[in-house]
Amino acid sequence: MSRSDDSDDAYVAYVNGRRRHLLATAYLLCGDWHRAEDLVQSALTKLYVAWPRVRRRGSEDAYTRKVLVRTSIDAHRRAWDREQIVDEMPEPPAADATGHEDRDELIAALAALPPRQRATIVLRYWLDRSIDETADELGVSTGTVKSQTAKALEHLRGRLLSEVSIHRGGNHV
Repeated sequence: MSRSDDSDDAYVAYVNGRRRHLLATAYLLCGDWHRAEDLVQSALTKLYVAWPRVRRRGSEDAYTRKVLVRTSIDAHRRAWDREQIVDEMPEPPAADATGHEDRDELIAALAALPPRQRATIVLRYWLDRSIDETADELGVSTGTVKSQTAKALEHLRGRLLSEVSIHRGGNHV
């Protein structure tokens, strides 16, 4: 099967235009820049294979998001994909200036969520997907999306309120 040059050009243009956004989304899903790079690479590889079909439907973003989310969730299920002890910590990539003082606490709280809850929060609030769209992308019911979102938000609120209390020297009940 051969591809036309303009099909490949369209793929390259899509990747160049969306890579940064995909990387940020992948980071929110997994909480690690190196794993985020791997997730994006896997998603873009799968997108390239399906590109003619996906492009014809105009569903490039939806397809790529779905692959990112599912690959992230699947990675948590594999026993070999656990933390490994290393001698040196890698340098994190340069952070974007977002103006949010509590960004690190929010990212840490998000990373502490179970994979399905994290995916639900990222899809609903980072990618601004509806409940129905989130359910479709995760392959679950809308009720599951609602319950996972509620549990995740409760966890995030508890953790973030606890962090605020610690930073201010107070006790959180």
